[in-house]
Amino acid sequence: MNKSFARSFYLLTSLFFMWGLITVLVDSLIPRIKEIFELSYFQAGLVQFAFFIAYGLISIPSGVLLKRIGYKRGIITGLAVMGIGCLLFSPAASLRSFELFLLSYFILASGMTVLQVAANPYVTVLGDERTASSRLNLSQAFNSLGTTIAPILGAIFILSDNIKTSDEITALDTTAKEAYFTAEASAVQGPFYVLAFALILLAGVVIFAKLPPLLSGNAKLNYGAALSHPKLLMGALGIFVYVGAEVAIGSYLVNYFLDMDLAAAIRNSETMKSIASFLHGGEVDSIDNKGLVAAFVTFYWGGAMVGRFIGSYLTRIYAPKKVLMAFVFLAISCILISMATTGFISLWSILAVGLFNSIMFPTIFSISIEDLGELKPEGSGILCTAIAGGAFIPPLYGLFTDMSGFKIAFVLVIACYAYILFFAFRSQSLTKTS
Repeated sequence: MNKSFARSFYLLTSLFFMWGLITVLVDSLIPRIKEIFELSYFQAGLVQFAFFIAYGLISIPSGVLLKRIGYKRGIITGLAVMGIGCLLFSPAASLRSFELFLLSYFILASGMTVLQVAANPYVTVLGDERTASSRLNLSQAFNSLGTTIAPILGAIFILSDNIKTSDEITALDTTAKEAYFTAEASAVQGPFYVLAFALILLAGVVIFAKLPPLLSGNAKLNYGAALSHPKLLMGALGIFVYVGAEVAIGSYLVNYFLDMDLAAAIRNSETMKSIASFLHGGEVDSIDNKGLVAAFVTFYWGGAMVGRFIGSYLTRIYAPKKVLMAFVFLAISCILISMATTGFISLWSILAVGLFNSIMFPTIFSISIEDLGELKPEGSGILCTAIAGGAFIPPLYGLFTDMSGFKIAFVLVIACYAYILFFAFRSQSLTKTS
């Protein structure tokens, strides 16, 4: 990689870290926002829907935007829109307007969508095409670093004080209640002012950075040509089911562990209590069951970070499709083990799926667009649209769980991974014919 490409790669990788950090940091807002706006659980659930639906609505227009203004200006636009979204959290909290909060979250996610549509394909072309998957896995590893750090920052800056229950809030007099909600709003506003400033500063850095142009000046929009590539279409479905499966597992882990009564088992194991104590930063005796098992979810998302660093190396020395096939096979194996067992074996095997999830998104992405040339913005827009799988598969998994229980519902997740295995197997022949 020449020096110009190397500098561009480092700058783009910092963007991956930033949007990973913000994505999970916003999750820390949900319990506090629920109290500020006095929401039902259904209303609170709309927060994640507002995030994922942005990918479904904004990705294709983002590809159009990139064709017209180029990758660099597209990245600047994405950062600016994210900054605006962060700033809107302040009036949303002050006015206690849930609708404005959802709009803020949608705007933030829309900026992130523009950034993803621009940055993902940009990384793949900054060097030898044979190592495109390796570069994207490395950048995505820093995205996972952001998602791993975010819960810690959220606990310190957003959830550091106790959130009152609805009954406790009702018991307050009018003055005390308003003072409480004002304090809650302040806890939300501060961190997102900082994030808005950081995003605007990063946009300024990009403005003055010398990023290599990757589109010809006469590039015209051609989604029809992009959609004629069967590998891109199969890859889009692969992204859809991957994101859906990853989010479905991550969203229901706490409930899955509680359903297996693992909280009691953890309290009765000195080793597991020590792990939980380390993760919580203190004794676990005063922690409720939900908080106790939730600590172990860190391993699911942290595994994705570790796996992407490993995957960056493996996809450099082995064919990406072969590494993808191996990781998918291991993910399916871990799910089957969790389905067939109980206790800590079931816990650790499902958490290990995070490790093997790690390379799937960047590897599917890079394989899907490797033959597109100047159609990469269209291809990237189509692939990022497929991230909307996170809005549809998790509720379906929840429905199957209501009908048959967690372990049987995992069949849906296995079907998602089985398709990815099929895509990896077919990708080489599709390269020859597409």
